[in-house]
Amino acid sequence: MSINWQEEVNSRKDELMEDLYSLIRINSVKDLENKTDDMPVGPGPAKALHKFLEIGERDGFITKNIENVAGHIEYGEGDETLGVLAHVDVVPTGDGWDTDPFEPVIKDGKLYARGSSDDKGPAVAAYYALKIIKDLGLPVSKKVRYIIGTDEESGWYCMDRYQANEKMPDFGFSPDAQFPIINGEKGIATFLLTFPNLDTKGDVELKAFQSGLASNMVPGNASATIVSSEVDTFKQAFEAYITKNNLGGSAAVNGNELELTLVGKACHAQNPSLGVNAGTHLANFLKDLSLDASGMKYVSTIAEFFHLDPSGKLTGIDHTDAVMGELTSSPNIFVYEAEGQKTLALNVRFPKGTDADTIIKQLTGKLDNVEVVAEPGVKGTHYVPATDPLVVALLGAYEDNTGEKGAEKTIGGGTYGRLFERGCAFGAMFPGREDTMHQANEYMYVEDIFKSAAIYADAIYRLIK
Repeated sequence: MSINWQEEVNSRKDELMEDLYSLIRINSVKDLENKTDDMPVGPGPAKALHKFLEIGERDGFITKNIENVAGHIEYGEGDETLGVLAHVDVVPTGDGWDTDPFEPVIKDGKLYARGSSDDKGPAVAAYYALKIIKDLGLPVSKKVRYIIGTDEESGWYCMDRYQANEKMPDFGFSPDAQFPIINGEKGIATFLLTFPNLDTKGDVELKAFQSGLASNMVPGNASATIVSSEVDTFKQAFEAYITKNNLGGSAAVNGNELELTLVGKACHAQNPSLGVNAGTHLANFLKDLSLDASGMKYVSTIAEFFHLDPSGKLTGIDHTDAVMGELTSSPNIFVYEAEGQKTLALNVRFPKGTDADTIIKQLTGKLDNVEVVAEPGVKGTHYVPATDPLVVALLGAYEDNTGEKGAEKTIGGGTYGRLFERGCAFGAMFPGREDTMHQANEYMYVEDIFKSAAIYADAIYRLIK
């Protein structure tokens, strides 16, 4: 039986986009300030989950809500179950948007919105793939469980609760990365570095330093407040620094205080070289001032060991594996208060051959008088061989629908695919497309949404027929 999957998708374009718009318009950033017992990761993610499950119910699927943090849509019969895992939470928007990030806008064939590419666009494409199989009444020999999470961008609490309540599918994929396939994922750990409080005063006091919105985002903005009798001189020096380094920013004098704002470029922490880390740049500027001891310890450590070093060579944590590639190191959340917290959250994506415990020892040995601990949620490396039938089927669907040859690949990002021993990430970003995930003006080509839906339909049916 020959099915033209693209024609089936094309006949459902309008309803697919309307469903996608309804999800995009929900601000589903994790919101612990407004969480409740019934909405443990906040009202926005719960609302997006409800909307997705409502769509499934409308189309006649069996649905289930797990504690308002996860849910699933189920179809088919059989002893084995294929899992398709997507998420409806999104990272914070940050600054620099040309449009409302929660109001979808199409311009030059691109759908601009937070979540358009990560992960609401691909999630809806994969859902419509399953809907097409159901609409056509195709014979299947396995179940499909489409699982929706609400905390993928943070601590994966959603999947912890799902696995505590439900049996996981036998194998599966997540539409939350790139085509042709991602069958390897680096380990992921965020390390909290705590700096000491020192008594020695300086000519300049670092009163505050802040940068970063999330542990998996390279910060695009940083700010600091210094106290000095020479604020006008330092203002000119800062303006010269940002001009020399092609950065944005501003400096404002308020009495004997100078408030500095530096603008870089945010990006996903799995590939920090694509961004411009505003936090390390600001520290690099401040290190040349005669700061108090605590302030100098903080900014000089960051400038010496983390500035312009996405592979961790300066701290000695660098490591490369022949299959999985090299480690990446990205300092993403900076918090300094003269009379309070002095911390740095370092996000590391590591290949086979090293681990979180090894990295802690390396950092502790290199950074004097800095406490280093791994935050909860460390994820190990994950790899599914290219010869596995799952990988073969997914690559076959990609190749037959694009005419392009596929090959295995490892990424630094962490997807739900790693929740299965036989699990991969599969799409929906096509080769050669710009990666705007976690950035301002995130977008996905509309044609890619439809194209990926056809690939997903073919892939799912290959795996369950």
